[in-house]
Amino acid sequence: MCELLGMSANTPTDLCFSFTGLTRRGGETGPHKDGWGVAFYEEKGVRMFHDPEPCATSPIADFVSKLPIKSKNAICHIRQANVGNINLANTHPFTRELWGRYWVFAHNGQLPNFSRRAGIYEAVGDTDSEELFCDIMNNVRQNLPRDAMPEQLAETLVALSQEYAQQGVFNCLLSNGDWLFTFCSTKLASITRRAPFGPACLSDVEVEIDFAAETTPKDVVSIIATEPLTNDEHWDIYERGEWKLWQEGEVIASGKVDVPEHKKEAEMVAPDPSLHD
Repeated sequence: MCELLGMSANTPTDLCFSFTGLTRRGGETGPHKDGWGVAFYEEKGVRMFHDPEPCATSPIADFVSKLPIKSKNAICHIRQANVGNINLANTHPFTRELWGRYWVFAHNGQLPNFSRRAGIYEAVGDTDSEELFCDIMNNVRQNLPRDAMPEQLAETLVALSQEYAQQGVFNCLLSNGDWLFTFCSTKLASITRRAPFGPACLSDVEVEIDFAAETTPKDVVSIIATEPLTNDEHWDIYERGEWKLWQEGEVIASGKVDVPEHKKEAEMVAPDPSLHD
């Protein structure tokens, strides 16, 4: 399986602290060593980094962890492959253009028998995750107007997510740079930091930060991750089937739908090393 990391903020903010904690799980404190990627929105542009190597030892990941790229929405993914070869084409997050915006998607889970419906969007790699993303994009493009409001988009995204979660494990992050949609099939957590800010310490590496020295009283920054990244803060744990739509660091819509319980992540089979291209 994989791990996700997302950020929604009301002011451009860097992801260095959280990204540093997540990268340790990519081959050091965790088994997610089959590639990683991160996307930072900068207004309507997206700055993306991908690498099929373990992020715990990746020079590119080390560079990104020290680069204070400011973004209001960001999506990161570290991969433990179960469908698709271990190569650059299969590293998340994936991106497509729709209605003059870049849409970015990352998935944690497994739908091994999934087949997308017909549409203009096609997968480049051979993962079920990218097929799911293309199916989402085709559905949105075909069934919603260009000026659809975020809450209207959420209705479609929730319906699709529930459909996917009936077939397998589907945890996801999806953004168009204006909002961030999150859906939990098995595991997801979030934390919203606002004034008064305090210190925090990462769980996977001895790194501590005092957010009070890095923020202003008006800042609101929310972090969404598969597992809590700090050991001294209270994280909100998503329930199975729970979804949230984030904008400017706040939840603007949320709900919960019924989804079945599937095979536990620990029981899912990881790929043979020969899958490396």
